[in-house]
Amino acid sequence: MIHEVVLVDAQDVQIGVCDKRDAHLGAGQLHRAFSVHLIDSRGRHLLQRRAADKMLWPGFWSNACCSHPAPGETILDAASRRLREELGIWASCRVLYHFEYHALFGSIGAEHELCHVLVAQSDAEVLPVPEEVSDIKWQTRAEITAQLAEPRAPFTPWFRMQWQRLLSEHPSFDTPRTEVTLPPLNR
Repeated sequence: MIHEVVLVDAQDVQIGVCDKRDAHLGAGQLHRAFSVHLIDSRGRHLLQRRAADKMLWPGFWSNACCSHPAPGETILDAASRRLREELGIWASCRVLYHFEYHALFGSIGAEHELCHVLVAQSDAEVLPVPEEVSDIKWQTRAEITAQLAEPRAPFTPWFRMQWQRLLSEHPSFDTPRTEVTLPPLNR
């Protein structure tokens, strides 16, 4: 498990490293992150419910995998690593865009991230790790969009922001591709 995050400026240039927990306390410190949107060959999206003991947004629904690269690790390598560690799958990711956001979680802490948004495709069996993920579900674009229309639906703020931008600027992001899928990781 990575315990340090990469602190960055608004142009995603590294300016330091910080303990992961410290980076999320108070108003948060701007750090590099990524979010993977996983689809299957039918175009359904994997959503995960964050584990109940997460510091920020526990029990909220989000995209398949969200995390941070280790110092010196690329976004693509980090995304592949976390898909294996959190969900037990191998999948090739591609970066769509990145954006900066800031979201407070009451008085507990905040996300202040320069977040790289990726998409991956896999039909492999998903084996979520309970320390990270309390539940999963596969849903269509229409089902997700309908749920997000309800402002009180328990979705993470970064997922809401990403979903809007994906639909408006990358409308074919969830069109399945013909790709080779590797077998699930044996634990």
